Amino acid sequence: MKFPAAQTSSTIDPNSQEVYEFTRTDPGPALPVLAANGAVKRQATQERTCGKQDAEGRQLCIELSPPTAESAARAKARVEAQRAESEAKAVRAGVSAAGAAVAPLVELVDWCWDKPVGKDYMTRGEACLKNIGSARLVFVDADRSAEIGFAKFDFEQRIKAYPNKGASGSDFAEFDQAISIVPVSVDAALEGVTMKWNVGSTCSSCVTSNVRWTDGQANNAGPAAYWKADEVHEFASRWGRVSTTWNGTGKETIDLGWSVTATVDASDSAKATASFGTSGIEQVRELAPRCDDIVKGSAPGCVLPYFKPTWTVDTNLYPVAGAYYWYMQQVMPDHAGSKRWDSLMHYLGPDTAVRNSTGGTWTSDNSRTRVCDNTWSVHPSDASVGSVDCDEFAMASTHESGGYPKSVNLVTSGSKCAQLFTDKMGDGSANFAILADTRTATNGPSGTERCGRAGGHPEHAEPAGLHRVPGSVVADAGRRRVLPDSPGIRALHVGRDHLHLAQDRLT
Repeated sequence: MKFPAAQTSSTIDPNSQEVYEFTRTDPGPALPVLAANGAVKRQATQERTCGKQDAEGRQLCIELSPPTAESAARAKARVEAQRAESEAKAVRAGVSAAGAAVAPLVELVDWCWDKPVGKDYMTRGEACLKNIGSARLVFVDADRSAEIGFAKFDFEQRIKAYPNKGASGSDFAEFDQAISIVPVSVDAALEGVTMKWNVGSTCSSCVTSNVRWTDGQANNAGPAAYWKADEVHEFASRWGRVSTTWNGTGKETIDLGWSVTATVDASDSAKATASFGTSGIEQVRELAPRCDDIVKGSAPGCVLPYFKPTWTVDTNLYPVAGAYYWYMQQVMPDHAGSKRWDSLMHYLGPDTAVRNSTGGTWTSDNSRTRVCDNTWSVHPSDASVGSVDCDEFAMASTHESGGYPKSVNLVTSGSKCAQLFTDKMGDGSANFAILADTRTATNGPSGTERCGRAGGHPEHAEPAGLHRVPGSVVADAGRRRVLPDSPGIRALHVGRDHLHLAQDRLT
């Protein structure tokens, strides 16, 4: 497997994360409820729910419905109007319209505002819920034989978890939530409509603010989301936001739930409530923030751990690592870190319960010592390769390392790993290659080994090594609050390489 020499600079961002499209497991009655395996557990009910009768026997009812072509068209029109407004402001300010910042100031998740309606999206720290749908209010008379008036609204929600207090501006770990409510129509018979956003939480160590309401331009909108019947237009949206600070110790995964309660000016007491579901069924909890003070070298913070972060090997700078890791991902039985096989790695952090021979905490150095033991020696290579070090795969700071005692890939010695080395091609070109070390295994790797051991220039190998390079994956694990030894917590994916060898990632 050949590749060019390392470049001195690169435009690849190893920490870049793609926005992930996901399906909620408990979205409320407007959409079906899914089991952990994705199967439909309960069809959408979309039933009308009604509150108690008022003094005159009248009732307010609410019906939820999923996004439709009409609601998607309304959302698209709002996006286009926002873009046009932003570009016009830029021109008035003497700024190029093409470079105008178009996300509205009120937006909590700045990449979310123009995402298509009908899907939900997330990253490690943010969620963009655009599949909630619409609500139809129906005000009925005492015997329900006549419908007095109607109103219709479109809804979206956001979640933003801050990885540390520096990101949030708070002295505590924090996550924020927001709702967007856009009126479509309000009949004059209702006179006016008020919407209350109800936010529930299981947090035992949290303080949650009151809902702060603004209009679509981030101006204060008063204590509630309110519209008079004659105030409905495309810019009449109301945005509610709550902030939750966590002051606990250790870690806590926080389940959330949401609903809205509507009232109308035409009645003193009629109200109706509709559920927007929860952060997910117990087995999945896709929207449940996790806050902790465990990550070493980082202030307390919160993430959405359902999202598994990606770390991309910069193969412009480190082609040896890119080629070596890609090859091992293809041939190892568990395909450690491969996107193609959806095989995620698990981070070995400083708080693991596994002990070494002296009774101390098992560390990445212990795993590395087993794989890069005294059976490894430098393979002769061209002088242009430079100094050579032993680099293991899977990395020593993962549960998939051949040296980790509980690893599915555990070996008694690194001599059981695939033996590889780096050398110049010798064909007159400037290319290098990953080659089989046949000094012991004369036919080279069998393709069934559970680990790899390769020699390469430290400048090539180390930045892609999870075990010993400050500022690379270890630092990224801290920024993204990847916790050790947590069931279901998967660590870092290796991503699409730029040698066009694969489309793999290290989790």
